[in-house]
Amino acid sequence: MNRDVVISGGGPVGLMLACELRLAGVDVLVVERLPEPDQTIKAGSVNLTTAEAFYRRGLLPAMDAVVQQNFAQIQKFLESRGGGPKAVPVGHFAGIMVTSDGVDFADPAFRDVGPAARVVVIQQQAVEAILAGRAAELGVEIRRGVELTGFDADDDGVTVHLGDRETVRAGWLVGADGGRSFVRKQAGFAFPGTDPAITGRQALTELTGADALPAGWQHGPGGLYVHGPTPGRVLTVEFDGPPEDRDAPVTAQEIEDSFRRVSGADVRVTKLHSATRFTDNARQASTYRRGRVLLAGDAAHVHSPFGGQGLNLGIGDAVNLGWKLAATVHGWAPDGLLDTYTTERHPIGEWVLEWTRAQVALMRADVRTQALRRVVGDLLHTGDGATYLAKKLSGVLHRYPIEGEHDLTGRAAPDFAFADGSRLGEHLHDGKALLLDLADDAGLRETASGWAGRVNVLTAKCDSEPALTGVLVRPDGHIGWAREDGSTADLEAAMHRWFGTPA
Repeated sequence: MNRDVVISGGGPVGLMLACELRLAGVDVLVVERLPEPDQTIKAGSVNLTTAEAFYRRGLLPAMDAVVQQNFAQIQKFLESRGGGPKAVPVGHFAGIMVTSDGVDFADPAFRDVGPAARVVVIQQQAVEAILAGRAAELGVEIRRGVELTGFDADDDGVTVHLGDRETVRAGWLVGADGGRSFVRKQAGFAFPGTDPAITGRQALTELTGADALPAGWQHGPGGLYVHGPTPGRVLTVEFDGPPEDRDAPVTAQEIEDSFRRVSGADVRVTKLHSATRFTDNARQASTYRRGRVLLAGDAAHVHSPFGGQGLNLGIGDAVNLGWKLAATVHGWAPDGLLDTYTTERHPIGEWVLEWTRAQVALMRADVRTQALRRVVGDLLHTGDGATYLAKKLSGVLHRYPIEGEHDLTGRAAPDFAFADGSRLGEHLHDGKALLLDLADDAGLRETASGWAGRVNVLTAKCDSEPALTGVLVRPDGHIGWAREDGSTADLEAAMHRWFGTPA
C-alpha cells in the first residue's frame, strides 16, 4: 500500500494536520494506537489564534454549540460560589487571573477580531471529536487500535511498519504521537530541555467538604490548587519533585490526599470520573524535520500545562505544516519551503517553554517568591499589564520571520471586514492561499494569474483597513505580503517565495 503521508497519532494535532492535507488533495493515513478517543481530562480552552484557525476552515458553528453549553455550566458553578464574575477571565500567569475589564481591546494587535473571539472555553475532547468528524467528511482514513511499530526512512520515502505484519510505503511520516513520541525517538531527534520539579494532578470528581473553598487559583499550605470553573474540577500542584511512578493509575484517594495537603480543607473525593498527573518537564526537538520524518504537537515539544498553550501550539504546528507538506507532495513547493516549518514554529515553541518555566518559578510558596508574586500581580492588574498578558496568551503577538515593509507581514491576518458584508475567514474554507485585491488593480490580478489553482484572488473593498491595497494571505492565515500603495513590484517575488514557479 502506498500513501503520500502517514500520520502517527489521531489526537487533535494529527487530525487537524490530516484535514489540512486532504483539503490540498493529499492521500493521508492516520494511525492511532488507542482504539477509542482518550477521555482523560485535558485542555479546557483554546486561544484566539487557534479559534481563528478553526474559523478559517468552517468549523466555528460546531464549536459554538459546545462553548455555549460550557459557559452555562461555568455560570451555574460560579453562582453557587457566591455570584458570577463582573468580567470574563482572559487567562492567568502562574495562577494570577486577569479579566477582560482590564484589557485594552482597542490595541492594534486586536484589530479586526472576528467571530472566532467567542470560541474560547471548549474541551480538548470536543475539539478532537469535531476534527474527527471533519476528517471523515474529507475522506481521511483513520485507523484506530493500530500501533506504529517501526519505520525505515530513505531519500525517497518511508516504509512504515504497522503491528506485526502490515507495511505501508509513504512519501512522508509525521509523528503527532504525543510527548513520549515513538517516531521522535526512533528517528533520532535531539530533545534537550529541563527536568521536572513538580507533581500536578487534575481531575473531574464528586466532592464533599469543598463548599467553603473559593473558586479559582488559590495558594494553600502545601502548594496550589484550583477548584472549578466547572463542578467537580480540581487541580493541585505540589513542589516535592516529579511522581515516583508517572504511569500508575490515579486513584480517588490520591486526588483526595493531594487536595487536602494543598488546601488544608477536610475534603472527600466520593467519586472519580477522570484524572491525570503532569509535571513541568520542558523539552523541545532541536529541529522538527529529519529528512522524510517530521514532528508536530507534543511530539516536538513538551511542557507543563500552565497557561493552556499546549493544544494551541500543536494546532499552530498543524496548520503551518499542512500546506507546506502538501505543496512538497504535489511537486510545486519552492526550494526550502518545508524547512520554514521549523524556522517559523520553533521560536514559538521556545517561547511557550520559557513561559511555562517562569510560571512554575513564580508559583513556589517561599517568602521571597511570594513577595515577587505580589509585585507581578500588581503589574498584571494595570491596564498595560493586563493587555500585555492578553496579547501573549491569545497568540496575536506571534510573528513569523517574513521580510516585508508592512507591519502586518508575518502576522496572522486580521479578520478583515469587506464592503459586501463578508469577512476574511469566510473566504479561506478551502485551505488555499488568497490574494486580496483591495484597490481593483488589474496589474495585481495579472501578476497572480500564473498561480491560479494555488492562490485564489478576491477583489473587494476593505472597510476595516481602507489604506491597504493588496494582501497575500497564505493557506495558514499568515500574511506573506501586504502593501498600502499601488505598487506590486515585490508581489511576484512573494508569490515565487511561497508558491513556487508559476504553473
